[in-house]
Amino acid sequence: ALRPCSTRVPLEGINKAVVDRIIRVDHAGEYGANRIYAGQMAVLGRSSVGPVIQQMWNQERDHLKKFNELMVAYRVRPTVLLPFWNVAGFVLGAGSALLGKKGAMACTVAVEESISEHYNNQIRTLVEEDPEKYEELLQVIKQFRDEELEHHDIGIEHDAEATPAYSVLKTAIQLGCKAAIFLSERI
Repeated sequence: ALRPCSTRVPLEGINKAVVDRIIRVDHAGEYGANRIYAGQMAVLGRSSVGPVIQQMWNQERDHLKKFNELMVAYRVRPTVLLPFWNVAGFVLGAGSALLGKKGAMACTVAVEESISEHYNNQIRTLVEEDPEKYEELLQVIKQFRDEELEHHDIGIEHDAEATPAYSVLKTAIQLGCKAAIFLSERI
């Protein structure tokens, strides 16, 4: 069903190019995060860490729902790479979970650290533009950044750093995140 026009935000006076990039990439990121947690749950859902992964996944679902709403409100098209992020996210989640609980948590730490840094860059950009004009978007991004940092900390608490070759795995995942961010902002 189509949403009534009242859900749309007046676009006068905003930097549409900046807002489009932010919402597009954040939507893609939250979509990818949902797929990562789906992959982790497929492998570890019935294990002792399943409820922890489920809790983080539930928050990611809320994030994606909000960015779906913002895409409509700001009239932003999604990245054309969503089908790729669908598969890549699930494979990353399931693959890291196949390494065990620590591997899944190492993936969580790597991704959430990258996303938190990315959200911080977006916050700086919007504050430099005009914090009052982008107040709602800033509140959303700050809240989600804080929740991503909580996920990062949960990963650390669940022995992510004890994963064999942790620094190599973390670096590889974060390079993938940077590439995904770069591409999703533009395509």
